[in-house]
Amino acid sequence: MTFEVPDLPYDYSALEPYIDEETMRIHHDKHHAAYVNMLNGALEAAGIEGKTVKELITDLDSVPEAQRGAVRNHGGGHFNHSLFWEVMGPVNGEMSSELNAALLDAFGSLDDFKAKFQTAAMTRFGSGWAWLCSVNGKLEICSTANQDNPIMGSEYGGCGKTPILGIDVWEHAYYLNYQNLRADYVTAFFNVVNWAEVSKRYSETL
Repeated sequence: MTFEVPDLPYDYSALEPYIDEETMRIHHDKHHAAYVNMLNGALEAAGIEGKTVKELITDLDSVPEAQRGAVRNHGGGHFNHSLFWEVMGPVNGEMSSELNAALLDAFGSLDDFKAKFQTAAMTRFGSGWAWLCSVNGKLEICSTANQDNPIMGSEYGGCGKTPILGIDVWEHAYYLNYQNLRADYVTAFFNVVNWAEVSKRYSETL
């Protein structure tokens, strides 16, 4: 299987003023494309065919050691970014009653959830991601380094949980518009969360 960069489900400028068009073009067309190209090269070298990216990153031990690091990094990058584009949008969409109830149960209020999510994003040193995950319908917040993902095994930076919302806190995701002000970027992110998509992903974990 040769992986491809998925099309954005909206225009490059659709998330402005919160995420600018130039950042979206570079992030999607250059950074994500690089992960896909490097992943395809690693899989060709390893002689691996027919697996989804999720199958690859949840079973990294099956990848030959010589290509395992590349599949971890670039496969994770492809998986993470593919989720990232979909959980954002110019229209927030309606949060399902099930997700709303789960957020209130886990965090007390939507504002408390946002505060804890922002803390996870801000305390991730260097590059990485902050995630909202579902574990048998219960919601938890975590973060991962680099392009690791919660669905990976613990030896690869994961925790076996299912992410339903994620924010990229690599500097390439925000630096053109926000420079070193990561907190402003994380705050702005909530203006472009597609809660309908997050709700759909949550329902799939129940």
